[in-house]
Amino acid sequence: MANYLTKTIPLLFLVIVFAGELSAQRFLGGISAGINLTQVDGDDYYGFHKVGLNIGPMVIIPFGKNKKWSVSMELLYSQKGSHHSGNTDTTTYTLKLDYVEIPVLVHFTDKRLISGGVGFSYGQRVNYKETKNTFYDSLYTYKSGLLNFDVSVVADLQIRLWNRLWADLRYQYSIVRLREVEITHPDDPKNPETRYQFNNVITIRLCWVFNQEVPGKSKKASGSQE
Repeated sequence: MANYLTKTIPLLFLVIVFAGELSAQRFLGGISAGINLTQVDGDDYYGFHKVGLNIGPMVIIPFGKNKKWSVSMELLYSQKGSHHSGNTDTTTYTLKLDYVEIPVLVHFTDKRLISGGVGFSYGQRVNYKETKNTFYDSLYTYKSGLLNFDVSVVADLQIRLWNRLWADLRYQYSIVRLREVEITHPDDPKNPETRYQFNNVITIRLCWVFNQEVPGKSKKASGSQE
């Protein structure tokens, strides 16, 4: 995390300067921070029980009539994975996956108050930790190694809360499998089941866009764009 912040904080300042001084605000700069609620589909555990960080800078390029359309690119530190506490059985399991992610999305903003977007995200894994007990090892056999990157589809919904502050709800799902696992169920040990694992992520966060026009305020002579 410290290495990520060391690299991204200077980038964030460059984003702000670039967005504020070039092309008469044709580029917008921002930052987001929030949490991921995650699970790994295919590990036989259900529920978004793993909580992680989602934080980083962004660049937004408005286009189209009245600048209602925009393309955004982000640089995120994003924590994913899976957690099972073993409350109703004898397995305990935690998978921690930390990524540096680059989502690219296309948004449509209506009345400068609500914005919906879709796109793709590429994530490079920078940290990994898996904690499990011996009973878990008797049920699960990995047939392939864990992929060191993630490619996901992304759907995004934002609502303006105040001024340049937006609430953001995002859903993200892997389109490339993380790994292959063989599961042996105790009630049917002779017929193991093969499954493929995918990241399944719900993100809740706040976004601040530094040089975005605020509703109700007059435009500058140069023409502010969203």
